[in-house]
Amino acid sequence: MHDVEWSPAELRELEDLRQRESLLPPDAPRALLSIRLSVLTEETTSPVRQELDLRRFAVNRGCRVVGVARDLNVSATKVPPWKRPELGDWINNRAPEFDQILFWKLDRFVRRISDLHLMIEWCREYDKVLAADKDPIDLDSAYGEMMVTMIAGMARIEAANTGVRLESLWKYARTTDRWVIGKPTYGYTTEDGPDGRRLVVHPFRKRVLRWIYAMLMRGRSMYKITQIVNRAGVPAPNGGRWYARNLTAILTNPALKGVRVIRPPKAKSKDISRIAYGTDGQPIRLAPPIFTDEEFDAVQDRLKQNAKHGRNSPKGKKLSLFLGVIKCGTCDANMYKHISTKKRSDGTVKLYPKLRCSSYTREPCGAPVFDPDEMYGVLADTVLDQLGDFEVIHREYARGAENLARVTELQASIKHYMDGLAPGGVFAVGGFIQEQAKEALQKLGAELKRIDPESTKDRWTYQSMGVTYRQHWAKLGTDQMEKDLLRAGITFVVHQKYCDLLIPDDVKSRLVVKDDYFKKSCNTRSSAALSTAGLAAALCHGYELSLTSPTHLIDEHLQAVLQICAMRSAAALRRQPWSNSGCAAPPSGAAVHDHQCSPGSPVWLTGDRRLCCPPLHAPDAILASPSAGGGEEAT
Repeated sequence: MHDVEWSPAELRELEDLRQRESLLPPDAPRALLSIRLSVLTEETTSPVRQELDLRRFAVNRGCRVVGVARDLNVSATKVPPWKRPELGDWINNRAPEFDQILFWKLDRFVRRISDLHLMIEWCREYDKVLAADKDPIDLDSAYGEMMVTMIAGMARIEAANTGVRLESLWKYARTTDRWVIGKPTYGYTTEDGPDGRRLVVHPFRKRVLRWIYAMLMRGRSMYKITQIVNRAGVPAPNGGRWYARNLTAILTNPALKGVRVIRPPKAKSKDISRIAYGTDGQPIRLAPPIFTDEEFDAVQDRLKQNAKHGRNSPKGKKLSLFLGVIKCGTCDANMYKHISTKKRSDGTVKLYPKLRCSSYTREPCGAPVFDPDEMYGVLADTVLDQLGDFEVIHREYARGAENLARVTELQASIKHYMDGLAPGGVFAVGGFIQEQAKEALQKLGAELKRIDPESTKDRWTYQSMGVTYRQHWAKLGTDQMEKDLLRAGITFVVHQKYCDLLIPDDVKSRLVVKDDYFKKSCNTRSSAALSTAGLAAALCHGYELSLTSPTHLIDEHLQAVLQICAMRSAAALRRQPWSNSGCAAPPSGAAVHDHQCSPGSPVWLTGDRRLCCPPLHAPDAILASPSAGGGEEAT
């Protein structure tokens, strides 16, 4: 069970709980147990103990356990319930199989109040119940829902206060030349001294950076530099391999000048750190520089000259289409569009686009390069030929409570008439009354027969949208085709002389459009309003909150609520398989489609490469509309 060891006593307790569970009636509510731990230590409550407590909790509630979602080493702050590996699968794909979600404590389930409110609304939409064993939380009642909101609001405030304390520590670090917090950038390390921890130069790493500087000044590319340092066995900062990306992140960090740097609030990963200045207006010097100001500026200029291509074009549009769909036939890596430039003697610049394997920036696999537009056209045309006539199907959640109630009502009425028509019954008197009772019984039986037993259960229903994928993609373009192919797990493997379109056996079920409830809700809900509701609920139940809570959680309206509630009496407030080209053996378990490579098959000749897929041009609508695509940092 997820590499978690059960002792003999725990196994006996588990068996006893399962026996008690087997005595529950067949129509008992179905419970899903949610177990989560960020890090398993001796101090944390083990997954085994959580499961046993929750199984006992389920039996006491009269619920039958239908599944256990074990998400270990998963952070509740970073990963909401619907994105966790096991619990997310139950929520998104297996919702008809359970009625209640039981968890040990609220912090084992969620840590963010916005996540909690989304789960509450999801439970309302899908008629589910949330309940905790160790917290007074049960969405069967309005009071339980209020308690959930209040507790999560308090947890959110505590997390925010932790962030405030950390920010205060960073502010202090800006005023001193000692090393207070953070991890040094590559090239530096820290050591303890008589007046505290200091930043010092790491001799070996400095030599590596000085060598890289010399190579850049000699015109060597980042790819060539990373190749050499990897072959020399020099580990990257994380102990792995060097790539252009992680090397660029180091070389663009002003901390290499031996000064304190900070990151602006809400900075993105690609944003460059800024130099921190002291009260005298000068950079805060922490250690001797590895690069002087002039050398650092020269490195930035060289990096800008080398930056000739990227994943996104300058206008924000995606450069590489069908990323994750087109695969290299040699090493199975993604194929990227790369654009190199060449300046002509007349001053103009010519672009040379090519589609190449991503391994080119690491250890090249030797695969050839291709013309991107031709390859995109072949892929689109082959997909339309194989999948274009499939209907677009949407999945919807259907609740069976209404039909179940009607079936129960019909069964009771039928029993009433059958008892009355039995010898000695109230309808067994002959004449008009008995005939009317028989007629009513027949009508009730006919109506009961028309109700599908499956419609009395919560279930997924599948509805055709009345369009084919050919029409769907013609309207929405390449971006939608790429999303659908990725969702279906379809890949287009490019070999030197042919291509394979690999289509899973269950492609129709994979192509079904499944609405993402949480994504839609996140786009329409204001997290600030949620925080306000949580704090107000906490106040209205007599909890003492300080008016010095982080101001970014408290808007003007909430401040007014806080002031009003503070003036009230706390006592009063508490009252209340795959396509095969024939040129290579298909993967095991794969199905062979019509696409075959035989001597008589049409081929596409391009240079010295032969492709099984003919170069039919896709509709313009398919290829002409690609979609447009805080705190401090240690030195």
